[in-house]
Amino acid sequence: MIKEVKTAGAPQAIGPYSQGMVANGFVFCSGQISLDPKTGETVGDTIQAQTEQVLKNLFEVLKEAGSSPGRVVKTTVLLQDMGDFTEMNKVYERMFEGFKPARAAFAVKTLPKNVLIEIEAVAIV
Repeated sequence: MIKEVKTAGAPQAIGPYSQGMVANGFVFCSGQISLDPKTGETVGDTIQAQTEQVLKNLFEVLKEAGSSPGRVVKTTVLLQDMGDFTEMNKVYERMFEGFKPARAAFAVKTLPKNVLIEIEAVAIV
């Protein structure tokens, strides 16, 4: 059985996809960007501020799915500039409270709404 995850605590999808899907004991979270869930506007203009908002949004999707940051098995981080990697890591480590899921990180040419970062995750429910 597959169940869609929907929460007002994270931005609504800006395309034909879900915030997340629960299947076989896992939640697959779509990539989150640094949008304010209430206004739909980008939060912050630094990698630190945007990473924090992205993870807040992602954690809301996890919560709605019945999971939590400490149950994340894998994340994928998309950065507009690998020069932001070190500063992103500082916020990422703080927000995950030292928990270290498996991760991949890539630099990409552009991201939706020209944000600096996008993060997706897979977690146990």
